[in-house]
Amino acid sequence: QNMSLICAISSEVPDQPVVSPLSGAVFERRLLEKYIAENGTDPITNKELTVDQLIELKVPPVAKPKPPSATSIPAILKALQDEWDAVMLHSFTLRQQLQTARQELSHALYQHDAATRVIARLNKEVTAAREALATLKPQAGIAPAAPAGPTIAATAEAGGAADVPSEGAGLTEEVVARLQDTATVLTQERKRRGRTVPEGLTPAEQIRGFTTLASHPGLHSASVPGILAVDVHQKDTSKIVTGGSDKNATVFNKDTEQVVAILKGHTKKVTCVVYHPTEDTIITASPDTQIRVWNVGTSQTLQLIRAHDGPVTGLSLHATGDYLLSASRDHNWAFSDIRTGRVLCKVSDSSASSPLTAAQFHPDGLILGTGTLDATIKIWDLKERSNVANFPGHSGAISSIAFSENGYYLATAAEDSTVRLWDLRKLKNFKTIQLDEGYEVMDLCFDQSGTYLAVAGTDVRVYLCKQWSDLRIFNDHTAMATGVRFGSNASYLASTSMDRTLKIYGP
Repeated sequence: QNMSLICAISSEVPDQPVVSPLSGAVFERRLLEKYIAENGTDPITNKELTVDQLIELKVPPVAKPKPPSATSIPAILKALQDEWDAVMLHSFTLRQQLQTARQELSHALYQHDAATRVIARLNKEVTAAREALATLKPQAGIAPAAPAGPTIAATAEAGGAADVPSEGAGLTEEVVARLQDTATVLTQERKRRGRTVPEGLTPAEQIRGFTTLASHPGLHSASVPGILAVDVHQKDTSKIVTGGSDKNATVFNKDTEQVVAILKGHTKKVTCVVYHPTEDTIITASPDTQIRVWNVGTSQTLQLIRAHDGPVTGLSLHATGDYLLSASRDHNWAFSDIRTGRVLCKVSDSSASSPLTAAQFHPDGLILGTGTLDATIKIWDLKERSNVANFPGHSGAISSIAFSENGYYLATAAEDSTVRLWDLRKLKNFKTIQLDEGYEVMDLCFDQSGTYLAVAGTDVRVYLCKQWSDLRIFNDHTAMATGVRFGSNASYLASTSMDRTLKIYGP
């Protein structure tokens, strides 16, 4: 009977059980009356309640011992009883307040979340507006300078196509003279250097002993994993730029292990990055068809070059430091001025056009190489914009090409698990490095002296030129390696991978 009744306030068996008609809960009459006296409401439903409305429950009385006559102990007991009642009421009120505070907190959190979303959206809009401004600036500069007359401007407006001068009109005599002068100086320097190994070059024995010095996984977003390209600043060789699947390019200092800048602006992944050899400038390209020239200090786009209608697959900076070669799946290669953002000429192969997958300037800067989707390597004369030689032999799309600094060798890789070396004087393939079946090569690079060739793909490996023997193989990446570059004098090697790490190897 009364043993099964529990007071809703004290959770004890009541002496005098009563029921509230509003909530139907059982209470100790004494406690409930005190609560009504203080609040005038039902403790559970908070609706108005008076003592008259309470329903008393009839239960067999529990025979209680008679209180002793008025000595001081019963007085103490009563005081304790009152104290306990007060504590019970207080704890009940606290429980209710806690519930209210919880609801208010959750409401505040929702509001904060909504505010954060609004801020993020506004940030995005500001970035878009900044980009639109950056996009407008170079074009505003082009309009008066374009020598090709109103026809091109009109077509560019109508079709939104790249602003390209008619066949080679942008290659003025001044530009050609500058290219020629640079090449003459470089060729003389190369002949002077050619016989001796540069001072301070890391010897082959030391490269054989290279180990992984560091692995940096935090440069790009983890939710869109993968670093797709890498380049090293030749002047300040501690600075490295990486291009990622997360649409950003990240500039990293390997000595301080700090991110120097994050370049945001491309609308698709960044697949090509070039660090200007002497300035703090970076050039990036992406399947979004854009080429961007960045100032690293401000992380802002200096020029937006619209040279192509398809994904850009290759970038190479001319030895002058002012001109850029780009190749694209739109079957064209283009030659642009990075200072003004103007496209000086755009060339496609009239004989057998195929999407281009790689491009590189020869160290002298007067000829350039392109690789195509249908496995052909083409050599072009820049001044004449003519295809002067072709190197057939690969099967599968060309994935990477690299000229050696001595100017005599060209290394090429394709989706056929081989790296081929070509002699540019005799125009023939003098060495083929056959890799394991299914081995993919994503990137090739010679060091600045042309002594070593690095290959990145299924793993990262370094070959000694002339002997073409592998000095060292690194298997640290947990996914496909996508890029590889030497530090100055081959003092270190940097590689990137789809496992989203940048790894540094050194002695």
